[in-house]
Amino acid sequence: MKTLNNQTLIYDEDCPMCNIYTSGFIKAKMLDSQGRKSFENITIEEKNYIDLDRAKNEIALVHIKNKTTLYGIDSLLKIIGYSFPWVEKTGTIKPINFFLKKFDKFISYNRKVIAPSKIKNNIQCTPDFNVKYRTLYILFATLFTAITLFQYSKSIVLLPKATFLRELFLAIGQIGFQYLFIQKLSKQKQLNYIGNLVTVSVMGSLFLLPIIFLNKYIFLNEYLILGWFSLTVNLMVLEHYRRTTILELPKHLTLTWILYRVIALIIILTL
Repeated sequence: MKTLNNQTLIYDEDCPMCNIYTSGFIKAKMLDSQGRKSFENITIEEKNYIDLDRAKNEIALVHIKNKTTLYGIDSLLKIIGYSFPWVEKTGTIKPINFFLKKFDKFISYNRKVIAPSKIKNNIQCTPDFNVKYRTLYILFATLFTAITLFQYSKSIVLLPKATFLRELFLAIGQIGFQYLFIQKLSKQKQLNYIGNLVTVSVMGSLFLLPIIFLNKYIFLNEYLILGWFSLTVNLMVLEHYRRTTILELPKHLTLTWILYRVIALIIILTL
């Protein structure tokens, strides 16, 4: 890899995803050892040429000598393109660049619900709350969950024949059921919780994918499929509880999450 020297990424230290990929650039020697700095440690001088509000939403790449700043997908293309010029050239093509910028915002505005963590710093690098991108994320996560569960359910012969509409209804129903218990929260906190809720569902769906793919090519025992699903549900319960703790939300939300699953299973078995 070619090392892009004298340039520093300003990252959100409280964001697990930001920590992983910025340190990855340094480990891959795409940036030098001083190639990243937490938002909290921005100096007074740097504030003259860094748009702090923009840097919260789009990761900033600062040229130390020129005192110039790139943001979002432009900063990432600069780093990756230094080692792989074709990536930067491809990424600057207008339709592709438009898509990459939208995707970057989609991830950035939702990064706190994709990978939440306890706030450690006094100066927070929290992205603006964007209803449009949060709603899009919830819709995407719900659809992905429904598709995955539909494919997985087809492998469980003990259950009534699966339909996509049934799984989509169950995924949407989970949101509606939990909403009954968060109505007293502010709209922002409601959407933050629902964002975390659907992320847990996405994580569970990703955990099911290996079984779905394997079952297409080799025979898998019914009890293995059920056992893997049970393990996945238990991991999801733990993750849901962890996230509600981080968000400082009532612990009973995990109990209502479990209750909905039990009610849904009873309804499916009795239909």
